[in-house]
Amino acid sequence: MTTTLTSTTDTGTSTGTGTGTVDTAARRGAALALLVSAQFVVMLDTSIVNVALPSIQADLGLRPTAITWVVNAYVLAFGGLLLLSGRAADLLGRRRMFVGGSVLFAVGTLLAASADTAAQLVGGRVVQGIGAAALSPAAMSLLLLTFPGPARARAMSIWGAASALGGAAGVMTGGLLVGTFGWSSVFLVTVPVSAAAVVLAGRVLPEGMGGTRRRFDWPGAAAITGAVVALVHGALGIADRGWTSPTVVAALVASAALLAVFVTVERRAAAPLLPLELFRSRTLGTGVGLAVLGGAARASTFVLVALYLQQALAMAPREAGLAMVPTSLTGFAFSLTLLPRIVRVIGPQRSLVTGLVVLAAGHLWLANAPTASGYATAVLPGLLLVAVGVALSFTPTTMVIAGAVPDTHTGLASGLAGSATQVGAALGTAAFTAIGISAGGHLGDTLGASGFSAAFTAAAAVALATAALGTSIARTRH
Repeated sequence: MTTTLTSTTDTGTSTGTGTGTVDTAARRGAALALLVSAQFVVMLDTSIVNVALPSIQADLGLRPTAITWVVNAYVLAFGGLLLLSGRAADLLGRRRMFVGGSVLFAVGTLLAASADTAAQLVGGRVVQGIGAAALSPAAMSLLLLTFPGPARARAMSIWGAASALGGAAGVMTGGLLVGTFGWSSVFLVTVPVSAAAVVLAGRVLPEGMGGTRRRFDWPGAAAITGAVVALVHGALGIADRGWTSPTVVAALVASAALLAVFVTVERRAAAPLLPLELFRSRTLGTGVGLAVLGGAARASTFVLVALYLQQALAMAPREAGLAMVPTSLTGFAFSLTLLPRIVRVIGPQRSLVTGLVVLAAGHLWLANAPTASGYATAVLPGLLLVAVGVALSFTPTTMVIAGAVPDTHTGLASGLAGSATQVGAALGTAAFTAIGISAGGHLGDTLGASGFSAAFTAAAAVALATAALGTSIARTRH
């Protein structure tokens, strides 16, 4: 069954707001600030809650299985709906999806902050995840269209800086807020940005022009969303239940079956959600693989480091948050100052390969530096290498995927890149934690020093394997 929808095409170089005003440099700057601030909030919320989990568990009296769903509910909704939301942005209008996602995100945030039961908190996190899934690909698509040509590298670098800063600052800010104001504050801190996004979107973002009518591929959307949700759900259960758990195996089998259904549906659909002919481009297929594997090596790092600081080094939440400050500042500064120049000189393909090698070096440092030597020696150098590696590889990977599709599919490309990264993050975190446990480093509810060493070493191996894959397209001219 298909439903007819109106497609819109957004332009940002000469299209004004509803009044038809010609775009100006000031307005483009305001649009960029709004888009990257929204992405910052999305990335912030993926990590800021981690530090607050012990306080949430104690305050609400949650069991260990319930507290994991405070994180998992957001990850499942966000990762599962990114691809669908990205394509919907192409068809329904990117600014419309941006505003709708901002509203949903704010509503979910308020629900989570005011929750006094596990069900209310998890429900708020689901709404947050849905809002983030609508918001993020729409924002990136608007950025790609608003800043074409040479300006795109600079805009994407700022986007990457916001993403890196948001992911790392989440751990830092979470520790400070929980220690000072309580766990509800980690949710409320994002509300002003969401409210500003709703108010300002109509003034600074391109409205879009009416286009042809398209059919929306609901069967394909249901199949791929189910496949991603099942895959992420299975991955999240690996650390607790093991690879051979019936629940994990059933989730992975269901994901594979739904993926097969999706491919079959897309081959027959008149207007497919994901046109399979796009994958005739070797660059796109490789780029998606890079996003999955790179996401495993990158995003899992901040989860492992947050646990490492508190469990292996016995830091309090506030101390652990402050320990992440150098990572945030380094990633932010590198993305703003050096990344645009590097991308212009060697191209995004070679940039991401270099970044993954640097990321692996950071993982290996964290894996092998003795914890007894203290933070300055055992942790800080590794964190700085990780920050540079993430900055060099995250944004260029997205640029590779976006550059492999036509402008009419920028929302789809954004959703595809985000979904692949989220799937990789879930798989990587689950796999590396499971490796740490199997290495004999499990002490009660925490990982011991040997467990963290094994987990970081595995992450380094994945980063290097991803860099090797990236060399297959590194000769492509930028």
